[in-house]
Amino acid sequence: MGDDLGQQHPNLARVIAAAASAGLPIEVQRFPQRTRTAADAARAVGCDVAQIVKSLVFVADGEPVIALVSGADQLDPVRLAAATGASAVRRADGDEARDATGFAIGGVPPIGHARPLTVLMDERLLAHDLVWAAAGLPDAVFKASPRALQTAAGARVAALAATPE
Repeated sequence: MGDDLGQQHPNLARVIAAAASAGLPIEVQRFPQRTRTAADAARAVGCDVAQIVKSLVFVADGEPVIALVSGADQLDPVRLAAATGASAVRRADGDEARDATGFAIGGVPPIGHARPLTVLMDERLLAHDLVWAAAGLPDAVFKASPRALQTAAGARVAALAATPE
């Protein structure tokens, strides 16, 4: 389902270039249906929702950070604060997310951001052979091994997911 013409979109080109410069060759796949939510992406790709990487933008003590969490999990803000050493964390609003990453919510990738950002990856993502992440647009994703994605994103692994009640 690759879309060679669509890969010329500047967002996709930026993600592909960032991946290549980090030694992670990727193939972006675009879908006629949007892959904005983890469930949508899992249906489009044909994988388990746990294999979808949510790239969540948070603000920790005034600085934007990216938290990579499985589509099956919720991020625990207390754990994110502990992992970043921040006294206060909150979810970034749409404008803050776009300003920090260069991408709109729903298409934020784990790599290729507008400026260097702290990236953390939840340890549960490492349980999968392959994961799928947004590629810069709400209808575009790419697959990678979690370890390769961690390396490419410069992500620090931490326990970020909320524990089930």
